[in-house]
Amino acid sequence: MNVHFIAIGGSAMHNLAIALHKKGFNVSGSDDEIFEPSKTRLANHKLLPEKEGWNPEQITADIDAIILGMHARKDNPELLKAQELGLTIYSYPEYLYQQTIDKKRVVIGGSHGKTTTTAMVMHVLKSLQIDFDYMVGAQLDGFETMVKLTKDAPIAIFEGDEYLSSPIDLTPKFHWYKPHIAMLTGIAWDHMNVFPTWANYVSQFEIFADNIDKEGCLIYFNDDEELEKIGKLQSNRIKTIDYNTLPSDNNEGITSVLWNNKSYPMAIFGKHNLQNMNGARLICSQLGISDDQFLSAMQSFSGASKRLQLLNKNESCNIYLDFAHSPSKLKATTDAMKEQFKNRSLIAVMELHTFSSLNKDFLPQYKNTMDKADEAIVFYNPEVLKHKKLPAITDEDVFKAFNRSDLQVMTKSDELVEWLKAKDYTGNNLLIMTSGNFSGVDIKQLAKELL
Repeated sequence: MNVHFIAIGGSAMHNLAIALHKKGFNVSGSDDEIFEPSKTRLANHKLLPEKEGWNPEQITADIDAIILGMHARKDNPELLKAQELGLTIYSYPEYLYQQTIDKKRVVIGGSHGKTTTTAMVMHVLKSLQIDFDYMVGAQLDGFETMVKLTKDAPIAIFEGDEYLSSPIDLTPKFHWYKPHIAMLTGIAWDHMNVFPTWANYVSQFEIFADNIDKEGCLIYFNDDEELEKIGKLQSNRIKTIDYNTLPSDNNEGITSVLWNNKSYPMAIFGKHNLQNMNGARLICSQLGISDDQFLSAMQSFSGASKRLQLLNKNESCNIYLDFAHSPSKLKATTDAMKEQFKNRSLIAVMELHTFSSLNKDFLPQYKNTMDKADEAIVFYNPEVLKHKKLPAITDEDVFKAFNRSDLQVMTKSDELVEWLKAKDYTGNNLLIMTSGNFSGVDIKQLAKELL
């Protein structure tokens, strides 16, 4: 198979390119900009384009499949050439489906927790030496790539993202996967730039559930009103299983799951993670894995990258990094930190960085999401709004949205770094939440310097 990637440098795209290369495909690609770690990883597999930019001359009739990334535009010269030649053009998720059409597909979707839950299932399967293909939205310890596709693995584990598939395929990614086992963690409005209303956003999850195989199973969180509706509707068609929070206790900062008269100390914590873990347990049960096997394997799970990731600590302070950026993620992560470390104050810093979070109409969704923090700072860069071609917002807009009288709003990264370096962290934990990097801050290096 000759496969060409238009926009090969993306985090998902370059991982799929490497996976297909390992499978024995002839892989080529192009992009107008490729950053680290994609650049080095592509180079290590001899897949890095010789030069950046688009080259329609390399689009020829002997290419079996074009895979089009979201970074490309509709008028991309390579795309236009491929269309002119009548080549088969796939979006990233559509091609994943084609490559796993004969496998049992497990898909974890939801507005929050899907990466972590997918990582949990993958960790357990790997611990039990069960062969599987996968696609997950973060780099995980113990896994070389974010995508694996093989000929022989009988199972495929996919993180089910609801964002759009490609510039010419406006299908939400998870609509392509048609799972046999599906899980939904919760629905909280996100991606306002493509799903402008709550009803429109919810409908994407309804369609996902309708696409579950008729012999399949839907596992869903039962404390979500919309998922309860979807679960009840689907119960007339397929097997449905609801879940909530695993029973646990917290002893000196260690969370242990209590199950069948046994205690399983875990490396992760937080009510949201105990909910994710319960959903992952039910997925693994459908795959023939016992609860004891699952919970024993989970004891060595340290979490997905940037999901309550411990960056540094000393005797009286822990510094965590989390991908949280949407309101539901922000609240869950902040609450989890305060609950886990009851005797420490919590300093929480978050960055408004996504299209939704920087939208003035969406900002009120953040009301009271950081209330559990003892000190709360929100950062945004006005230049990012200009780059994303969004209307300007003001510090007052942000202040009012979070509904917290002592909230600090900052717009300059050097000001934020100076403020953090001036703090005394004795008895204080620091939680850093962002899907970006505070306009160029090396967050891991900063965490080293703070303690």
